[in-house]
Amino acid sequence: MHAKARRSARRRTAVAGALVAVVVAGFAVRLVDIQVVNAQEHLDNRAAYSGIASTQTLYGTRGSIVDANGAVLASSTMQYAAQFNPQNVKDLTREDEDGEEHVVTWEESAAAIGEIVGMSGEDIEKIVSDALAANPDSEYAPLGKKLSTEQYRKILALGLPYIHFEPVQSRAYPYGAVAGNLLGFVGTNGTPLAGYESAQNACLEAKNGSLSYQQGSDGLIIPGTETTKAPVDGGTLQLTIDADLQWYMQQMIAEETQNQGAQSGAVMVVEVATGAVRAAAEYPTVDPNDFGASKEDDRYSRIFSRTFEPGSTFKAITAATLLDQGAVTPSSSVTASGFETFPNGARVGDSFSHGTFNYTLTGALIDSSNVALSKFGELVPDETRYEYLQKFGVGTPTDIGFPGEESGLIYPPDQWGPQGHYATTFGQAFTTTMPQVVNAYQTIANGGVREPLHIVESCTTADGEVEKPELSDPERVVSEDAADTTIRLLENVATQGTLADQVAVDGYRIGIKTGTAQKSDGKGGYKAGVYFTSIVGVVPADDPEYIVMVTLDEPTRVTSSAATAPALQKAMTQVVKNYRVMPSETTEEPLPKFAE
Repeated sequence: MHAKARRSARRRTAVAGALVAVVVAGFAVRLVDIQVVNAQEHLDNRAAYSGIASTQTLYGTRGSIVDANGAVLASSTMQYAAQFNPQNVKDLTREDEDGEEHVVTWEESAAAIGEIVGMSGEDIEKIVSDALAANPDSEYAPLGKKLSTEQYRKILALGLPYIHFEPVQSRAYPYGAVAGNLLGFVGTNGTPLAGYESAQNACLEAKNGSLSYQQGSDGLIIPGTETTKAPVDGGTLQLTIDADLQWYMQQMIAEETQNQGAQSGAVMVVEVATGAVRAAAEYPTVDPNDFGASKEDDRYSRIFSRTFEPGSTFKAITAATLLDQGAVTPSSSVTASGFETFPNGARVGDSFSHGTFNYTLTGALIDSSNVALSKFGELVPDETRYEYLQKFGVGTPTDIGFPGEESGLIYPPDQWGPQGHYATTFGQAFTTTMPQVVNAYQTIANGGVREPLHIVESCTTADGEVEKPELSDPERVVSEDAADTTIRLLENVATQGTLADQVAVDGYRIGIKTGTAQKSDGKGGYKAGVYFTSIVGVVPADDPEYIVMVTLDEPTRVTSSAATAPALQKAMTQVVKNYRVMPSETTEEPLPKFAE
């Protein structure tokens, strides 16, 4: 080739290359303009063209409630409601792995859906055709059944733009009615309505996320338009309740309530050293899986909402107060008959008729003498007894913080009046709740230190952070010596009282105190012949580990606190078995009931 021809070819090549570079540069500039500089404008225009901009809620899962050992008491399961958009149902063009296009017909897709959900393809097609027959413009045709997560994922993998899904959460309570009054329940829309489902909603509640995107006219998501805000699942709420123990206590208290012909019954078990509530069972109760099957009054917890005069159970608190003040010893004595009128005009009687006895403090508790306790109570000022009652927890809700928990009521001494001056020594003229009575006994059994009662152990958030509830600091209420001596008195009640044989737990030293409280008639007096009965047990008495309390409202077979004795014996026996409490190795020397 001549040199001139070669130079001409090179020039043509250079010119062509320059033209290509210019064109490429133009495309690059335009591409930057479309994808970067004016990206949002073009997306908006494209959305306007398609007319479809969508936001889908991404649902977080409500947290679980577990017992002290991790057993699941409440959990959420996810199902999915599926619906077709009949306007978008059509045959679809797909590419296989080799890039070859093929058509997937609506009939084929319907058959695939039907196989996953257990329906025929014809039934799936009919859902859409029926919707269009009813309304040619219909954009909604529900599948008509909830899908499991597995079914949802299989259908989603088909990549069908005309079927959409909405997550539907359901709450399940695997143990049924066990701890139902504590757990509470949620409504059909997932709203917490009672119990710890409501009180601890901040822990359990999930935070929903969202998926926003734009669709083309064919219903497919336009690539690059997706914006995702991830959901956050709820935390795990751990309770101090032992599900197995709770189950036993619910069966037992249901049986005993019915045996005694009572309106309702309850039993609590508290760990002395920690204040942790291990069981809080009651009858009637509620199954959170079907709360509508229970009467409305039975759907909540009477343990926390009911107040009552504690009656003779608080004679132990009077004794602890007197011992802490140094006003008495177990052998200190007073003379008391079955009924007396005091100088201020107050009239006090015991539950049984008897002559004049020279009761020791021990004997006054064994026979539960109101008259003797009235005389012992006068050994310290009313203001002092009032302060001790407050320190033991009367008039203040416990740290449990259960929804609707009452505080009880106690008036200051200047409002006690002549009768209240004496009645407060034996558990009348003020009201408490069951947890308050249990907490008072926990204080005595714990060497005089009051630990805050609690049922919530912790909340573990979705990212693993463990949050503990804020509880009051432990508080010394009485001296260790006064507390230990009071336990000795209670042990003598268990061994020398009329219920000794009924409450005995083979191999264990125990302490008990009963209470037979009159019920207000709402008119300033008391109902005739009906009582709110209770009994509190300490086990083992030589090294207290658990407080057990039983209550029965208006028992009719046995109307006194003796009605609660069988339930207490069964409950304490189960507690020592459940926690493998070592039997007592010593026996306590009995204290004298009467002074010489």
